[in-house]
Amino acid sequence: MKNTMSNTAGAIYTGTDADAVAGSGALDFLPGLSTTPSVPEGSYDLRILQSLRRIIRAVEIHSRKLAQSYRITGPQLGCLLAIRETGPVTTTRLAHQVYLSPSTVVGIVDRLEEKALVVRQRSRTDRRQVQIGITEKGEELAASAPSLLQNTLAEALKKLPESEQVSITLSLEKVVDLMEARQIEASPVLETGAIGHALPEVAFPFEEG
Repeated sequence: MKNTMSNTAGAIYTGTDADAVAGSGALDFLPGLSTTPSVPEGSYDLRILQSLRRIIRAVEIHSRKLAQSYRITGPQLGCLLAIRETGPVTTTRLAHQVYLSPSTVVGIVDRLEEKALVVRQRSRTDRRQVQIGITEKGEELAASAPSLLQNTLAEALKKLPESEQVSITLSLEKVVDLMEARQIEASPVLETGAIGHALPEVAFPFEEG
């Protein structure tokens, strides 16, 4: 299926939907693909909306893959990877590392503990502190799960000149202002819906409506 995609230089990419994500690693399957009318090159508002929609869809698809294949959400995986990297850590320190509120992290850790992926334990140096450590099961999942979408984005951005990184950042922040969304609180985590939500009970295909 043919699809058009604008890049940061404003050029139009024409190829198949599979080509658009091939080799990305983060999105290796796209269920429910359908042909949509091409957006005129000069319709900048529609091109912006289409790009935003693609970002949202990419997050949804990646989140669904994690849920279906690993029974874990993106924020849960992010916390698990952070614990794996730093070792036993307090809730407050973990919240700082993953840029989430402590209350949100508490809920995420509760779910990880229910899955036997992490364990709460008293600090050996300060018995008043409760630290979160990763279990053997958690190590296995962290090693086999795909990269977080935001990590894939971060690595791709590092390969760009700093001037282009600044341009992309300012452009997206301008879109936020144009949509009058600056006042909305948001963590720098690629996830739709509430960050600390549980996995959905029933899976559904990603069909465009």
